Amino acid sequence: MTGSRVDRRGETRAVARRQVQAILRQLFPATEGVAIDHTWSGALGVPRDWCATVHLDERTGPGWAGGCVGHGVTSANLVGRTLRDLIPRRRTGLTRLPWVGRTVRGWEPEPLRRLGVRGLCAAHRAADRHENSGLERTSVIARVADAVSGR
Repeated sequence: MTGSRVDRRGETRAVARRQVQAILRQLFPATEGVAIDHTWSGALGVPRDWCATVHLDERTGPGWAGGCVGHGVTSANLVGRTLRDLIPRRRTGLTRLPWVGRTVRGWEPEPLRRLGVRGLCAAHRAADRHENSGLERTSVIARVADAVSGR
């Protein structure tokens, strides 16, 4: 990965642990006082538009899927089943989904990529604060950030 620092030891930053713990306690008050033994940390690789894609090279055979960001478990299951249908060339509802064979726009060159990602993350944090203050619909900040990201 270029332009972003990665903790090679796999340790989650203390500030991130505190933020996740606060969210956990807010969403599940019964967890108050329950110890958190482990946190996960690692590099996050995402496509430019944060959308999943499934491909099969029908000529040579290799298939791949990626971009299961934000819906990882459910979309990973679905992309796996989509590949299962693509490999024997079965035409099913899954193989007709718009993510099959989709072209993903590349990231901007460094340092624009890093600046853009940081700016979008800051915008989404601001949108979360705005929405958590009682807003009953998606914040305009989030809608603008999504439009900028191509989401």
